[in-house]
Amino acid sequence: MHADETHAWTPHDAQLGEVSLHFLRGRNRQGPPVMLVHGWPEFSRTWRKNLPALAERYDVVAPDLRGFGRSSKPGHVCPPQVYADDLLALADHLGGQPDGASWAGAFTVIGHDVGAFVGQMLARAHSERVRGLFFFNCPYDGIGGRWLQHGQFREIWYQTFHQMEWAAELVGTSRDTCRTYLSHFLRHWSHDPHAFDEDLEAWVDNFLQPGALQGGFNWYRSIAEERRRAIAGEAPAPQVIHVPAYVLWGRHDPVLRSEWTDGLEDYFSALTIELAESAGHFVHFEQPDLANDRMLAFLERVHARAPGPS
Repeated sequence: MHADETHAWTPHDAQLGEVSLHFLRGRNRQGPPVMLVHGWPEFSRTWRKNLPALAERYDVVAPDLRGFGRSSKPGHVCPPQVYADDLLALADHLGGQPDGASWAGAFTVIGHDVGAFVGQMLARAHSERVRGLFFFNCPYDGIGGRWLQHGQFREIWYQTFHQMEWAAELVGTSRDTCRTYLSHFLRHWSHDPHAFDEDLEAWVDNFLQPGALQGGFNWYRSIAEERRRAIAGEAPAPQVIHVPAYVLWGRHDPVLRSEWTDGLEDYFSALTIELAESAGHFVHFEQPDLANDRMLAFLERVHARAPGPS
């Protein structure tokens, strides 16, 4: 981690009903609110190359989703909407603080992978609280049967594996087994297989916390039925999201394939799509300068359209 990054945020915890969400916060106190939502296998540290740049202008929080990082790890599987409800509860918590009034209104969600899916659920359920959506490599129901076509099933085996009762115990047998498992995804899904070399041990430390492997795996258990319906062509018609949206998708992502951007416009009415030509799955981490430039430009446009808290 670069020295200037270590001073760009402070860690916090918020008690939100049955769960406590851990989050990092970096802020311009006069800046509008922005929430960064990670994917799998990730946690809030995944934004370390982005949070400093955003925090110069915005009030930025990067939570660990329930089950991940240092957030609570309930022993049960929750419906996927609960992950979105947690984010709204966190915003409400921040909005109730003496210096957090802007969070009581609308905020922008920036999400990757799981975080992008959760962001869509939040925008559909509470559109009045979402000012804009910026997504990296965005899963959506319209992928449908393509999860299994043209040999793609070879890339998504882990989604079934994570639903096995013994999966977390097996992966967490030792530090070596955990490292081997995580490094497969961090290297195979990145266009540059060495992108996470500097951070790999921090990733292992994180997922070896008690309950952290199972907590992350539980997302796949929670979403399994919805994904089955989508693959079978049984998903409901798209509920279109009308807030401004931008998707920056890594050209070389082997698991969320960039050609799947072709169905996104059925789900968003005000959408810009761009491919990151030199990135894989983790655009924000692999190409942080590009990601930061596009995020800041999007945020400036969104807040120029609707200045001040909603």
